[in-house]
Amino acid sequence: MTEAEIRAALAPFKIENRIDGVHVQDGLVQVSLRAARQEAAGLEGLRREIEARLKGLQGVKSATVVLTAHAAPSPSSPPAPAAEPPLLPEVKHVVAVASGKGGVGKSTVAVNLAVSLAQRGLKVGLLDADIYGPSLPKMLGLATKPQVHDGRIQTLDAWGVKSMSIGYLVPEDKAMIWRGPMVMGALNQMLGQVDWGALDILVVDMPPGTGDAQLTLAQKAKPSGAVIVSTPQDLALLDARRGVQMFEQVGIKVLGVVENMSFFCCPACGHRAEIFGHGGAEREAERIGVPFLGEIPLEIAVREAGDEGKPVVAHDENGKVAVAFRQLAASVSKALGL
Repeated sequence: MTEAEIRAALAPFKIENRIDGVHVQDGLVQVSLRAARQEAAGLEGLRREIEARLKGLQGVKSATVVLTAHAAPSPSSPPAPAAEPPLLPEVKHVVAVASGKGGVGKSTVAVNLAVSLAQRGLKVGLLDADIYGPSLPKMLGLATKPQVHDGRIQTLDAWGVKSMSIGYLVPEDKAMIWRGPMVMGALNQMLGQVDWGALDILVVDMPPGTGDAQLTLAQKAKPSGAVIVSTPQDLALLDARRGVQMFEQVGIKVLGVVENMSFFCCPACGHRAEIFGHGGAEREAERIGVPFLGEIPLEIAVREAGDEGKPVVAHDENGKVAVAFRQLAASVSKALGL
């Protein structure tokens, strides 16, 4: 199935002027359609009809059609949108692991938090929501493509955790040069069309920043809470502060702040070096009135485990980093009442 064939299948609907993008990858189809905000409700039936038509095509395993609405100025308040059915009806809690910037080890925290929660006996899923820079395949040691059964994408499981990433669906060296609507379509697909099953917690490795993707995930996945990851230095804390504010503005509880790469102990002599400073995240958590969830040391074992595709909590179970992640998992579990 090719993009040209998908566009040909769309021709009878006479929507050429609305097609904002079409993406086809291994039988997974995403189509975004332009629509003014006031048109969205009236076009919902057409959207469903198009989606059903695409799902019926030979070679199509799964299809998602999204409307990309644009606000129109209006002197009066728009009517309240109709309530949408939950995307994750069997998931008790969604926890977003986020940061205001990249490079603070957010994905490392998300992966090891998920595995640590699974080690506590919980049913755990892990969603890699970073479309442009997916890291789960490497960090979990997974290289196979997911199967599709009855129109539902099956998770890939490792270390006791169910997982999904766009990195499972595209070649490792392929650059994801997608516009915003295509990213939104992919995120909706990984939330609503993946067979997550019954989970106690779905950990979402959020993309860095505070843009459209973060807001979409906050609104669609409806997290029970967010864990903010920062390194100790002031520059990272400024961005972490923005992450906290974003979640507060969309009504999501911040479970706390984690200080990653908190300090380094030389494996040869034991000398402790606070490379990025120390204690900044704890002071920031106290300043903004959210819990401090602990500090994660910077160790060579973390890098080695990530490169080998084996989370450090499984690679070096008795090490300082593993202990710190288990303490983090205990704090998150307690905050969620699990």
